Amino acid sequence: MFTGIIEELGEVLAIEDLGDSARVRLRGPVTTADAREGQSIAVNGVCLTVLDTDDELAAHPGEFSADVMRETLERSSLGAIEVGSRVNLERAMALGARLGGHLVQGHVDGTGALLSRTPGEAGTDGNPQWEVLRFSLPAHLSRYLVEKGSITVDGVSLTVVEAAVDSFTVSLIPATLAHTTLGLKGLGEPVNLEVDVLAKYVERLLGDRALPAFDSAQQTGA
Repeated sequence: MFTGIIEELGEVLAIEDLGDSARVRLRGPVTTADAREGQSIAVNGVCLTVLDTDDELAAHPGEFSADVMRETLERSSLGAIEVGSRVNLERAMALGARLGGHLVQGHVDGTGALLSRTPGEAGTDGNPQWEVLRFSLPAHLSRYLVEKGSITVDGVSLTVVEAAVDSFTVSLIPATLAHTTLGLKGLGEPVNLEVDVLAKYVERLLGDRALPAFDSAQQTGA
């Protein structure tokens, strides 16, 4: 599990095509500071497993490798990364640590694209103090979004400002713009989306509660 609070902007160093998968090499000094083989690191919101042995991590400090299955490449924005791409990195949360964002699984529900960027009012330095970004939203995910609810965009925990049928907006503060890939995104570029897992569990529970009543009505001929 993750929190959606990005620890650093990493960089893609190499990509090796393995046919049904790809092996990526990434740089992230903060996230690899205490990394061990088999641990999880979220890359643009996708939970990946560290492949390097402890000796390999020690020999190449600040770097790690991970395998990405073809399914993940096709269903997430990781299929569009290239050598030199910047990526959001976050280590798995520690039990008992502060939950600064919200519960993030690192399991991408779908992808969207950046539709627009609207800068807010300028600060004393002349730069916008915040910026509103609008992203497209797959139709099957729209029911999980509510205004002031949570959503994960490329691994970043954000609050939904406007939840439309086929898009949504978020407001980004300068820190988010400066320390995540969202400050670098161009129009049309893809992003990974993960909706709040609590919404999916509530939907499932309510759906199961409705089934007995439906079955009973069918048996009585109602």
